[in-house]
Amino acid sequence: MAGERIIQVVTDAGLRSVSVASGRTIAQGLSAAGIFLNMRCGGRGLCEGCGVEVAGQMVRGCQHVIGDEVGPIRLPARSLLAQQPQIVTDFRLNVSRAHDPLGAAEGLGAAIDIGTTTVAVLIVELATGKVVGRAAAFNRQMEMGEDVVTRIGLCCHDEEAVGRLQRAVVEETILPLLREALGERDPHRLSACVVAGNTTMLHLFAGVNPAPMGTAPFTPVFLEHRLLAAGQVRGWRDEFAPACAIHLLPGAAAYVGADLTAGILASGLLYDAGPSLLVDVGTNGEIVLAKEGRYWGCATAAGPAFEGAGLSSGVRAGDGAIGHLRISPEGQVDIEVIGNAAPIGLCGSGYVDFLAEARRAGWINAMGRFELKDERVSARPGSGKALRLAGEGPRAIVISEGDIARLLTAKAAIAAGVLILLRRCGVRPAEVKKVYLAGGFGTHLSAGNAIACGLLPGFEGEQIEAVGNSALGGAYLALLDRTALQEMEQLCRRIEIIELNREDGFEETYIEQLALP
Repeated sequence: MAGERIIQVVTDAGLRSVSVASGRTIAQGLSAAGIFLNMRCGGRGLCEGCGVEVAGQMVRGCQHVIGDEVGPIRLPARSLLAQQPQIVTDFRLNVSRAHDPLGAAEGLGAAIDIGTTTVAVLIVELATGKVVGRAAAFNRQMEMGEDVVTRIGLCCHDEEAVGRLQRAVVEETILPLLREALGERDPHRLSACVVAGNTTMLHLFAGVNPAPMGTAPFTPVFLEHRLLAAGQVRGWRDEFAPACAIHLLPGAAAYVGADLTAGILASGLLYDAGPSLLVDVGTNGEIVLAKEGRYWGCATAAGPAFEGAGLSSGVRAGDGAIGHLRISPEGQVDIEVIGNAAPIGLCGSGYVDFLAEARRAGWINAMGRFELKDERVSARPGSGKALRLAGEGPRAIVISEGDIARLLTAKAAIAAGVLILLRRCGVRPAEVKKVYLAGGFGTHLSAGNAIACGLLPGFEGEQIEAVGNSALGGAYLALLDRTALQEMEQLCRRIEIIELNREDGFEETYIEQLALP
């Protein structure tokens, strides 16, 4: 075919021949062949997520146009979207429940958590509450943008993007996961689905344009509980019973969504006299403070650094990611790799360990600059000094001063959000009864190192409790106890939303938190 050429692609799985169109980028050509690169920035050339090796040089797959390359194109594991994610489908329910399911008692139900990065699905026997199937995967919307701001921006400039994003999350992500979780069970037994997610994800699931949330005053089209029939969601009627009811959980604001309200219920924060906090550190850091029956919530622009985005060797948590590390008194770096695989990069929990351990060992100063004089530290153009942790040459796993600066920016946003909420209510960290850490990042985080690096400033280890995927837990709870849904609706009306950029002292607090303790 004219314009087509065969290229050789090398991955850890071996050599493969791929037919691609000349004049397209490597990412576009590979995507057409079913190979998807990890384009964290939506293909805008702003990150290193899709880095591939061409003729011995690392280039961005989203920018490099296929021409007359000689030799194979090498795709590192950390640049492939096919990297197996480590997604939390487990959660801790700190509350009891009644048994009054939203669907037919003899049928099956689904609890779904749509995250910006990952999606998790549970299949539940409504008669018993038993989880009989589960599945999780990356949200295929990531191919069009790493974060909600990018995806909202697409919808602002191109109304057809709403349909593409809906198709990516429903038909390309959720429906395959439901099939996987159902296994051999009859899909027509699925009588009810409960969906948690941030406000943007729920808009896109329903095919509603989230563009109004892209500019002040950030007004969602809907926040209330929304009930959809199977025929109202693309592809649903063809897969499941026409009577299958789809419940979208209620949220409180554009950036304090149903994922957080579900977590407030599942964690027990709703019934906690407090003062207590729920902290969900994802692409957006979402925080709620509860005190004596009142609730204050905020969202922080932490960005995706704790998911590895924009970092020299950053990857999401999954097989091959360095999830934890420790620096011995002798200066040896001991690493713990997820899946006991060969290391391909660091994920968020590994970076938090590094900040705490390197500061403790005196390798970096308060502003994240290297003090260590060692052959492992060398200059890196555009990123200051860099420490090599593993590997050699262009495949080495490194942490640069530029990486540390991005991490400090993210941790400062979370820490400042926590401190401003506490200050608003006259509470000191030592007075907080419990800090509930939600989500996959919180589950695998070392609480001691999160405190030591200042991500959770001023707390003690015994105050921290990981609650897993609390958004999925809240969806599961609502599926089996319809009163839980009513309580979430009431809760949404009680949360006072704090806009951090309008709070006195926020900027000063944020700047203070840029330093390591």
